[in-house]
Amino acid sequence: MTLVPFKGGLLAQARVWTNLHDDELRRRAVQAAGEKDVYALVSLTTAYLAHGGGSGVLTSPRTVEAYALGTRQFVEYASSQAVNLLRPGRHDAQGYINTLLAAGRKPAGVQLKVAAAGCLYRALRWAGATEADPFRDARVPRDPTPGIVKRPPYSEDELADVLEQADVQAKFLLFLTAHAGLRISEALALEWDDLDEAAKRIQVRSGKGRKARVVAMSSSLARAARHYRGLYAPGGPEHVDGKRTTLPIRVFRYADMTTARYHVEKAFKAAGVKFRGFHPGRKYAGTRLLRQIKDFGRVAAHLGHSSVDTTRKGYAQLAADDLKDDLAGW
Repeated sequence: MTLVPFKGGLLAQARVWTNLHDDELRRRAVQAAGEKDVYALVSLTTAYLAHGGGSGVLTSPRTVEAYALGTRQFVEYASSQAVNLLRPGRHDAQGYINTLLAAGRKPAGVQLKVAAAGCLYRALRWAGATEADPFRDARVPRDPTPGIVKRPPYSEDELADVLEQADVQAKFLLFLTAHAGLRISEALALEWDDLDEAAKRIQVRSGKGRKARVVAMSSSLARAARHYRGLYAPGGPEHVDGKRTTLPIRVFRYADMTTARYHVEKAFKAAGVKFRGFHPGRKYAGTRLLRQIKDFGRVAAHLGHSSVDTTRKGYAQLAADDLKDDLAGW
C-alpha cells in the first residue's frame, strides 16, 4: 500500500503510522524503504518526529518542512546511487556527505541534510524496519568562518533606504526584526495584546523552543507600533472599511513568511537593496546592540538565544578597532 502526502495536523499525520499494529508498521516501513517510496518515507519520518522526537507534536512546522525536504533529497540520492536503505554500506553515509560538499554545499547546510537523513533512520529503527545507523560515525567538516561573516547583517544605510520605500506593514515588520530582533515567525505570530507601546515592551509568547520572553522596543519601533495600531487594530480604518479582511487578534494580515517576504521584498527592490532574508535584520539588531552595550549576555537575551555562543558566532560582532579607546592611554 503506497502512502500519499497527508495535509492534516501533526498528530493526525503521526496516527497514520502509530495506529498500525507493530507487524504492519514494520511491513509498511520495510516496503517503503525497499521501494524508496519518497512520500511514504517522508510520512514515516514526520510521524516519528511527532511521536518520538524531542518536541513531539509541538515540533515547529518549519522543522517538519526542513526534515521532509532533507528526507526527500537523501532518498532521491539513494535511488540514483543504488543505496540499499535497509542495509547501507559502511561508506554510503559519508559518500552522501561528500557528494553534497563537492556540489558546493556549505558545511552548515550539509549538517542540516545529515540531521534529516539521520532522522529517517531513527524512524526506520522506530518502526522495526532496520537496525542500521549509517550516519552515527559520519562527519561533516567544520566551517571556521563565523556565520556573521558569511551572512552579514544589513547595514545602517541599507535599512534606512528600504524603510523609506516600505509601506506601513512592511516598515513595522522590518522594525520588529531589525530593532526588536524578532525572528520572522515570532513577528508574524504577534497578537495585539503582545504589544505595549507605552511601556515599550513586546511579549513573545512562543519563541524558538517554545520559550517566552519580553523584548524591549526602541523609540522608533514604539512610534511605528502606535501608528500601525491606529490603522490596523480592531476598530481602525483599515479594519472596518468592509473591503479588507483582518484577523482581530493577530497583528499582521500576512498569513505566512512567503507572503511577508513578497511584500517586504518589493520595498528592497524599490530601494535598490538586495533582499537577503529576514535574518540579516536580526543580525543588525545584535551587532548594533553589542557595539553599544558590549555585553554578549544581554544581547543573547534580547535575541532569544539560549547560548551566548550562538550570539557570538552568528549574530553580533564588535568592530575590529573596538579596543582603541581602551588602549589609548597605554
